[in-house]
Formats: sequence, C-alpha cells, structure tokens
Amino acid sequence: MAKHVVFLTLVSLTICSLAFAFEPSPLQDFCVADPNSSVNGLVCKNPSTVQASDFFFSGLHIAGNTSNPFGSRVTPVNVAQLPGLSTLGISLVHIHYAPWGINPTHTHPRGSEILTVLEGSIEVGLITTNPENCLISKILYKGGVFVFPVGLVHFQRNVGYGNAVAIAAFNSQNTGLIGVANAVFGSNPPIASEALPKAFQVDAKIVEQLQWKF
Repeated sequence: MAKHVVFLTLVSLTICSLAFAFEPSPLQDFCVADPNSSVNGLVCKNPSTVQASDFFFSGLHIAGNTSNPFGSRVTPVNVAQLPGLSTLGISLVHIHYAPWGINPTHTHPRGSEILTVLEGSIEVGLITTNPENCLISKILYKGGVFVFPVGLVHFQRNVGYGNAVAIAAFNSQNTGLIGVANAVFGSNPPIASEALPKAFQVDAKIVEQLQWKF
C-alpha cells in the first residue's frame, strides 16, 4: 500500500510540474491584461472596459532603426504591447537587419521560437547544452523557416549586402530575453572580477574592458 501511495505521489508531482511549466489556459473568452497591475503576470481588465484597441497593434510595416552597434532592430509584439495576448500563450517579433547586422547570442527562458525570413539571407544558429555545446547553423533565404527550442542560446546574422527582414513567433505571451554578453558583462551589480577571468580563461584586464563596454 505504501508503495502505491509513493508512486501516486510521484505521478501527481510530475503532472503538477508539467502543468506549471506552461502558461495557464484562459477560463473565459479573454483576459485582457491590465497594465496597472503588478503581480507575476498581469490581472485581467473588467470585460466591460475592454475595447478593440486591446486586441490591436500597428506598425510592423515600418522599418526598424538599425543604426546601433549590432545593426539590427527587434520590434516586439507581446503582452506589453498587445494586452489581448494575455494567457493566450503566443507573441511575435519583427526583426530588421542592416547589411551584416546581427541579433546577438541570446536565449528565451519561457518560450520556443519559430522564425521566418521575409527578405534577404540570414544565417541562423543555435547551441546545444553541455557537454556537447554543438553549433547547429544554416543560411536561410526568403521563405526559410527555422526553430529555436526554448532556453537554447541562438543568434541570427545578415550575411547579405542588402537589408534583411524576419518575423518570429513564440509559444508564450512574454518569452523573456537573456542576452549572453549583456547578462555576463553587464549585470548590475557586476559579477566579481575574480570569477570571470577564470570562467573565460582570459586576463582580468580584458574582462574589465568588456564590463566597461556593457
């Protein structure tokens, strides 16, 4: 009997873990996010106050300003820009790349990504987890599609002489974004200077220069 109880407990915990790994399904027609709330997620507006604008976003036809060090611009459409996405488990981004511009190495802790190239030629790549750390990369052209599984470090790079454009969808209303370089060298407060030289096997002065840049 005790064995059965232990087994059922383990099964229950597994199911609960799986359930909490995904965003909850809505229990009503919609849950338009109230931007004035401050909880883990956003509470729902009163349905009587919901308007068409809560389900609408405009501007993806406008080219992003790529005059920055990376030569790319990401325009997000998640629950922060489109409150009607709340609890639906979907969002997207529009990405513009200058010639040879990059969307640098980053990861999304809360969602997988499927990217489609609309214009130009873009090298995409993802890195598998330890211990392999295998780079899987491919050059995509107009109409090419690539998937980045949740949590894996990935990047995109325009490998053409003209501008490139892509659109990417996510299975989360707010995937989160961790830029590898920003997180490591631009944390606030900074990571102890003694730790990073050992991690990267470089001189401490190089780490200090990188931390200063970020």
